Amino acid sequence: MSDQKSSPSAIVPDRRSTLALGAYALPGRVADPKPGIAQAAEAERLGLNTLWLSERWGTKDFGVLAGAFGQVTTRIKIAAGVTHLQSRHPAMLASMAMTAQALTGGRIVLGVGRSVDAMWDAVGLPRATNSSIVDSVDIFRRLCRGEKVKYDGPAGKFPSLRLNDVPDAPVPPLVFAALGPKGLALAGRHFDGVLLHPFLTPEAVRRSAVIVRAAAEEAGRNPAHVRIYATVVVASGLEPEEEAAVVGGRAVTYYQIPGFGEQLARVNEWDPDALALLRNHPQLAGLKGAADSVRTRDQLVEASSALPSEWITGASALGSPAACREMFERYREAGADELVLHGSTPDQLGAVVGGTTTAEEMTL
Repeated sequence: MSDQKSSPSAIVPDRRSTLALGAYALPGRVADPKPGIAQAAEAERLGLNTLWLSERWGTKDFGVLAGAFGQVTTRIKIAAGVTHLQSRHPAMLASMAMTAQALTGGRIVLGVGRSVDAMWDAVGLPRATNSSIVDSVDIFRRLCRGEKVKYDGPAGKFPSLRLNDVPDAPVPPLVFAALGPKGLALAGRHFDGVLLHPFLTPEAVRRSAVIVRAAAEEAGRNPAHVRIYATVVVASGLEPEEEAAVVGGRAVTYYQIPGFGEQLARVNEWDPDALALLRNHPQLAGLKGAADSVRTRDQLVEASSALPSEWITGASALGSPAACREMFERYREAGADELVLHGSTPDQLGAVVGGTTTAEEMTL
């Protein structure tokens, strides 16, 4: 391998003059998905590049909402951030994606993740492995192209799969949600992009981008064709209590998860021993499962006081619109192709994203 290929600094793209911005609709738990319609329209009005949806069973089905968002927009890309390859039969997943492609004129991006073994055990679905993920990606792409698939392997047994009718639309880009080095490398080798986790510092994003692009290069792919999406929790122009809820409370939901919190701390090169103080907080002590499924927002905000302040301020965009945009620039310089603004809905982002370029000036 040449010096050019082996140098991490050579893998991260040169400084760019534009930065694409996306945002989440319906962040967190919601009882009513209808506000997402207005959020989608506002995201397009603001000139955002991509509208993301974190799928949750019950009120945030990606297929339904992608169809709805597509009918109130004409330009913005609509992305799952994330769904899972094994939560739908391969033919159903491909059918959903291509139907949405036909309805939106080819604006769908499919973000997929691994999740945790305990979840799949609880709902009676197979655990995800690297082999099953890679094979599922290949099956998905082949079905979306109208090919017949016969398969027996880590992803399941499918004697004869085919979509009888496929629209004249491209296969949606596949983006892998990854945090650790193995997942990042998997994204670089097999996916069209990577979705990085919230609460990564700019330096952690830089290190992650290097891993993704090095893996792409080693697999014989063009590293520049693997898009780096950095998720950044944003709170600007909010009352202090609301800022604490958007940022601190959300941070708690990630850091309190055993194993996952440690991994997130290590990626940021922070001391994971600080997690003990958070998990021993009266609102979290003895808690099993995800905190946001059993604790109110106010309770999560209260628990967030146990986190080191750097873990929030150093890995999110807070304060004035100018301060937020300064943080965005740090992520761009770290190698992000697009920022996915999280926590605040599109109708709360007008002052923050003012002056950004439109999607016509950007490429996927």
